[in-house]
Amino acid sequence: MTTGAQTPRSPARPPRSRLRTFLPLGVAAWLVLEIWLLVLVAGASSGFVVFLLLVAGVVLGSVVIKAAGRRAFRNLTETLNQQQSGTPPEAARPNSEGNGLMMLGGLLLILPGLLSDALGLLMLLPPVQKAVSRYAQRTVERKLGAAGPGTLGDAFRQARMHRPDGKVVQGEVVRDDPDDTPQDPRPPLTR
Repeated sequence: MTTGAQTPRSPARPPRSRLRTFLPLGVAAWLVLEIWLLVLVAGASSGFVVFLLLVAGVVLGSVVIKAAGRRAFRNLTETLNQQQSGTPPEAARPNSEGNGLMMLGGLLLILPGLLSDALGLLMLLPPVQKAVSRYAQRTVERKLGAAGPGTLGDAFRQARMHRPDGKVVQGEVVRDDPDDTPQDPRPPLTR
């Protein structure tokens, strides 16, 4: 039944980003390529060899993630001990960076597939870690620089700008009420 009134149109949806458009296609292509490579290796050797490769990837990835986690925890403990003792932190320890990228490499090793294993092994190489780290740092700085006011990037930039050392300033809030009437203290909270 119509009343003669036009139905309101839904507002136009914004166009999809490239990432939302091509990510499902990329994941599907990745899966097809991984399965094809596994079938190719199984045809050249045997299914048992493929099984051993997958198990070796899981074991090696677990070892890498465990080692990177222990190293990160050890670095955190050393940093906290230095801060508590009042000694200035060291400029840069030789093995203090790259834990996240090592964990990513371990995760790629754990994922079943030969291509992900190859990428995981590449992520374990220090020159590759440095290149990926520099690229990620430049990308984050560029995105934060392009962020408009009121966004997370703007808040992060302001926090870094106003509190670079992260110290908390002790103080109290003083309000100047225009009527200057004394207020009764609040009664205690009871159940």
